[in-house]
Amino acid sequence: MSRLAGKTAIITGAARGIGQAFAERYVAEGATVAIADIDLERATATASRIGEQAFAVHLDVSDQASIDAAVKAVADRTGGIDILINNAALFDLAPIIEIRRESFEKLFSINVAGTLFTLQAVAKSMIARGKGGKIINMASQAGRRGEALVGVYCATKAAVISLTQSAGLDLIRHGINVNAIAPGVVDGEHWDHVDALFARHENLAPGEKKRLVGKAVPFGRMGTADDLTGMAVFLATKDADYIVAQTYNVDGGNWMN
Repeated sequence: MSRLAGKTAIITGAARGIGQAFAERYVAEGATVAIADIDLERATATASRIGEQAFAVHLDVSDQASIDAAVKAVADRTGGIDILINNAALFDLAPIIEIRRESFEKLFSINVAGTLFTLQAVAKSMIARGKGGKIINMASQAGRRGEALVGVYCATKAAVISLTQSAGLDLIRHGINVNAIAPGVVDGEHWDHVDALFARHENLAPGEKKRLVGKAVPFGRMGTADDLTGMAVFLATKDADYIVAQTYNVDGGNWMN
């Protein structure tokens, strides 16, 4: 497979989980991939496992200087960025009357501002290069509607969907397609953390929330990171050139629109 041959991608939060799965699939499709993560040690280990077409770069999406430095480093090393996947994100939950301002500000800083200003920096680099590009934001089914315990996270992902629309409509004139993926419930390290939070707030046994949400998915199970990689590849190819400002559900049938 070589649908991304000759392309350079930067994937944020790619040292583990969904971002790592994207990186592995992109390399398999012929791309050179920057594993951009706040945990440089783990990013370096991940890049080493993936192979010589992957390399690590430090990126803290809450720090503008870090964003700018990472984008410049990747562009200088590879000759230019063709694809960005905005994957870095945090999760937290609490009843509305227990939401802490610290949690609110941290989630919006990473999930919304991090997405916007990483997208902005990469878009500037793409525009200066003059070859267009593809930007893929990671939204969520949580951005489609609010949930009682997940008010802040849902709000951040709704903002990502809105930003995708605005950026997509603005940047297509430069040949930059901006779209998003909205996963459903995806098993892995992230959902182990989510399950533990739900267990505390809903008085559930560890693992029970995962079992319940997996059972409720029309497909019959929770998703996996690999379930998302096909859409991530498609949106980065020429086959998606006429797709602008859309958010695609990849969730086993949980949400229809």
